Amino acid sequence: MTRLNIATLIAILFTSAAFAQNMVEDTDGDGVYSMEELMVVYPELTEDVFGTIDTNADGAVDADELAAAQEAGVLAN
Repeated sequence: MTRLNIATLIAILFTSAAFAQNMVEDTDGDGVYSMEELMVVYPELTEDVFGTIDTNADGAVDADELAAAQEAGVLAN
């Protein structure tokens, strides 16, 4: 594998989490993600997993909680 190919692969891996987060749409514009909004991108999401991701237990997932779940592998990138 050439250096250019390796550099490209690394760039793709580092941007995948940001890309996945950007794919989730805040359809109601409240600044957080509901379970329904997350299920558009993560159809396998369960209420138990949503509760794990919602670390402050406010019933919604903010951008930091979403990023933490992706980094921890709870949600796919």
